[in-house]
Parts: sequence; structure tokens; C-alpha cells
Amino acid sequence: MKFQALLYFVLSLFGCDTGGSTFVDRVTVDGADALYSKATVESGVARFECVRSASGACHYTVFPPACSARGQLGTPGHDCSKPIDHFAVAKGDSRQVTGLPRFRVCVSASGEAVAPDCQRPEPLATR
Repeated sequence: MKFQALLYFVLSLFGCDTGGSTFVDRVTVDGADALYSKATVESGVARFECVRSASGACHYTVFPPACSARGQLGTPGHDCSKPIDHFAVAKGDSRQVTGLPRFRVCVSASGEAVAPDCQRPEPLATR
């Protein structure tokens, strides 16, 4: 994976754009940020930055891109019930991940499990 990052760096020196994406999640309560997070992907490197969080940490759940916003399977062979990764980043800190495949990210101020639509799963009905 380090070779891949080095290759993207060398290509950028010659003006080749490998593209990138930025995901910003911001939740404001009574005029104050309850959650402010940035995730950027560029040249095969993902960086998750917890700018602010009322709980003191941003909790990230990373899903395959084939998992739709409605929590449905996008293509056969993708298990949307199991995220690629789940981790927390302290407020004011960041985490860098290399080699992460394309993904869909959900972020919250709590560590509760979320579905691909970034909502808490519905509890099972009891009989």
C-alpha cells in the first residue's frame, strides 16, 4: 500500500490528478456544534478528522459503497450488516487509513451501532 501512495505522489508531481472526495458531517444544536467531522480521501489515503463532538469523540462506521442509503444490498455478494470498519477518533484528533477500498461513511457522537443509512437499527419486536 505504501507503494501505491508513493505512485500517486509521483503522478501528482507531473500534474496528474488522481481525484479525491471530502465528506463533511455537521450537527448543530441550539447554535453550537454537537458534531463536526471531516473525512477526506485522496490518492488512496483516507483521513478522518473529528473537529468537534459534544461527547468528546466522533464514532465512524465504514460500509462498502454498494450498501445503499436505505440499508439495502446494492450488488450481490455485499453483506451490509457487517461494516468494513468501526472506530472512534477523539475530538481535535484525526486518523489516517491507507488501502481502504471505496466506502460509505456514517459518523455520530455516540458509539451505538448504525445501519448503512446511518440510523440506529430497529429493535427486534418481542413477543
